[in-house]
Amino acid sequence: QVQLVESGGGLVQAGGSLRLSCAASGRTFSSYGMGWFRQAPGKERAFVAAISWTGARTLYVDSVKGRFTISRDNAKNTVYLQMNSLKPEDTAVYYCAAGPMAVTTSRNYDYWGQGTQVTVSS
Repeated sequence: QVQLVESGGGLVQAGGSLRLSCAASGRTFSSYGMGWFRQAPGKERAFVAAISWTGARTLYVDSVKGRFTISRDNAKNTVYLQMNSLKPEDTAVYYCAAGPMAVTTSRNYDYWGQGTQVTVSS
């Protein structure tokens, strides 16, 4: 069992930065692939980024490549999403998720956090 708690969301102007954190409970955190997803109002939950359990492999949706960076610290049981050059279209609730592999499909993740709101004003 893994429990995930996101933090770091907030209101930022376009062009600004935020760093999201996802703290995980459980001793097996380092064996999980981790993902970040987001859900904008009226839209389905969508993949943003993922990282393998070693951190050696990362995946990004095209719209955030070059702006967002996913990383993890297994000693701290935490995964991060550094978001730079934020745009109004990045506004959403951001969720972290844990699963057996770092993939882009939400159904492959077993555990989810409660989400943190990110709002980017123009």
